[in-house]
Amino acid sequence: MSIDMYLSALPAIGQSLHASSEQTQQTVSAFLFGMAIGQLLYGPASDRFGRRLPILVGIVVYVAASIWCASATSIEGLQVARFIQALGGCAGAVVARAVVRDQFDHTETARVLSLLTLVMGVAPIVAPLLGSWVLAFAGWRAIFWVLAFFGLCCGLAVLLRLRESRSEETAAQARAENPLKAFAILLREKRLVGYALAGALNGAVLFTYISSSSDLVINIYGFSPQAFGWLFGLNAVGVIGASQVNRMLLRRMNPDQVLARASLFAVGFGVLLLAAAATRLGGFWTVLPMLFACLASYGLMAGNTMAGALSVDPRRAGSISALMGGLSFGAGALASWIGGLLHDGVSALPMAAVMLVCLLGSTAALYLLALPKKAAAQSS
Repeated sequence: MSIDMYLSALPAIGQSLHASSEQTQQTVSAFLFGMAIGQLLYGPASDRFGRRLPILVGIVVYVAASIWCASATSIEGLQVARFIQALGGCAGAVVARAVVRDQFDHTETARVLSLLTLVMGVAPIVAPLLGSWVLAFAGWRAIFWVLAFFGLCCGLAVLLRLRESRSEETAAQARAENPLKAFAILLREKRLVGYALAGALNGAVLFTYISSSSDLVINIYGFSPQAFGWLFGLNAVGVIGASQVNRMLLRRMNPDQVLARASLFAVGFGVLLLAAAATRLGGFWTVLPMLFACLASYGLMAGNTMAGALSVDPRRAGSISALMGGLSFGAGALASWIGGLLHDGVSALPMAAVMLVCLLGSTAALYLLALPKKAAAQSS
């Protein structure tokens, strides 16, 4: 909700705060950097203090920062407020994954995370549409007031409905080592690093699209903010659909086998997207379908890379979730920033180039570090 709801309002925010499109796009990058840094704090904290408390603390920060966003009088102030908003909001993202791993094994974790993608996938469909309606009737500041109210609702749900799931073994492990030591131990695990990089770089494709989408669809291709909301929702349906295909595939294959095939599928469509953007043949009629396919790969990759990483050391589920989330949002922020620097204002080529590099890196990390040789061989 926090990432997607205000995207259609970026042009209006730029006009209101006298900012360029590059400056308004940096509010997205600031949020992604906040998500990357914050998860590294909440993950170890959830191993040590339990799953509930870090989420509730994060929600308090999130609500306060959302009100700050609504009151911002400069683009620089909005960028700072968005960064702090992410520092609070990321608590739910990182701890939710640890809660899943607390209760399920490797393959079942992948299935449940795919189901979680379905639930969370409602937001990218609803948020842009809701954001465009709020923008039309009440202006861009009202969007952040809605997010503040949404944060309060999430806090109430956690307070009343989320039961503590952290095991005593995890708590004892967290008390016995400081977070930096835990991260150092995890980073020595070759397979975990492979899963983390594969998931992060594939996720960077999604974040590159998120930060570039409003300018591409509204300014370059000439769609209205309302039409942008529908197109954004359609791509979210692709991610959700792929995540549910993943649940069905996991009945016949293990997560590594799905990853081996999905990564190659993503690279193939990344090449086609770059070709469509470079030649401009067919305009958005060729670019948008290839973009849809590239983004859909996230539904096949995210749950399986997360499940694979969490299976490496279940005792440090919170720290692993934090590491995975931090790398994912860090890579996404970097990719979106580079995409902004390369932005030419007339084509999808810079975005497509960044996406293909990310997809190639994701596949390389998967095959060179994460996948057992047997699983990698079965993909051919």
